[in-house]
Formats: sequence, structure tokens, C-alpha cells
Amino acid sequence: MGLLNLLINDPVTFVLLAVPLLYSIIIHELAHGWVAYRMGDQTAWWMGRLSLNPLRHLDPVGTLMLFLFGFGWAKPVPVNFNNLRDTRKGLLFVSAAGIVANMAVAFMAFFLHRLLSPSPSGVFATLLYYLAQINIMLAAFNLIPIPPLDGSKILMGFVSPRLQDSLSRLEPYGFFILIGLLYLGVLDPLIAFFRWMILMLIRLLLP
Repeated sequence: MGLLNLLINDPVTFVLLAVPLLYSIIIHELAHGWVAYRMGDQTAWWMGRLSLNPLRHLDPVGTLMLFLFGFGWAKPVPVNFNNLRDTRKGLLFVSAAGIVANMAVAFMAFFLHRLLSPSPSGVFATLLYYLAQINIMLAAFNLIPIPPLDGSKILMGFVSPRLQDSLSRLEPYGFFILIGLLYLGVLDPLIAFFRWMILMLIRLLLP
């Protein structure tokens, strides 16, 4: 169900879901730009993308898709990997940054829930639940090794230049491949496995 239907039928749940979703996506993109900046590429900084201002990150088509179909995206933070001090390490660290950021937010949501023990039926508990689940799903989805998702670029950090080139050539068609595989349910087991791995890691780290 898209956010538009949720807004019409349940405005309170819409706010509790839309706000965490919006800022989870922004934090994901911001993490890419910040790590790239720390590793020598100032492209995101020059373009004003190292910001929590939603207007700097929203993609009109991605936002419309999110409202209508519940699946959308933000504008990718621009990174010039040629500016990084270590290209291979930079490719790996910058690509993993968004996933790690989402995992960190999910961890904080679980930690606050355990620390504060809010009423299960309360607004704060619901907000923390959505925040954790959204970020786990974002991290799991982006681990898929199909361009343009982060998982493909993380994979590039470990494979030979020849395989890197093959993955890069796949990128113009990656979005359509993803949509097709998602529609057919082919990726569901992989996403579920990544979600399980992330949950296990968070549970190990929780005090």
C-alpha cells in the first residue's frame, strides 16, 4: 500500500511511518556523502548534499512512487570515486556507509525501546518499531548485489577489475532488473536472509 492511501485512511500512522522513512533514506544518503568527504571527495559537500534538509535529497519521481506504490527512492548522493585517496577501499567504505548508518539507526531504536520500556500501545513505542523495521529493511534491500544498489558496489570492492566492469555495464538496466525480480518474488528469500543477519547482529550488540 502506498503512503497516499495510508494518509487518507490513517493519518496518524502515516505520520509515524512517513517521518522515520523519510529521514532513514536521508541518513542513508548522507552517510555515503560524509564518508566520501572524509576520504577525499568533496562533491557532495560542494552540492550541498551533506544536509538533513529533505528538500536537498528528495527525488520527484521516487517520492511520487513512494506515495502511490510504497516503493521509492531519494536522489543518490554524488560521489566521484576518482577523488578518493584509495579508490578500492573508498568504493567499499562509501558504498557500505549507507547500510551501516541504517543498521546503526535500527540499533538505536531497539536500544531506546529496551532502555525506556515505553507502553506497547503508545505512540513512542510505535515510532521506535517503525524506525527499527524501516532501517533494517533499507539495509537488507541495499545489500542486494545488483546495480545500482550498494551491495553491487561493495562486491566491486572485492572482485577483479574485469568483474567490476561487468557489474558497471549492468547498471543502466539494474533498476528494471530489480523491479522485475521484486515483482516475481525472486529476491524475497535473499532480503529475508539479509534481514535475519542484521537482526542477529543487532541482538548480539544490544546490552
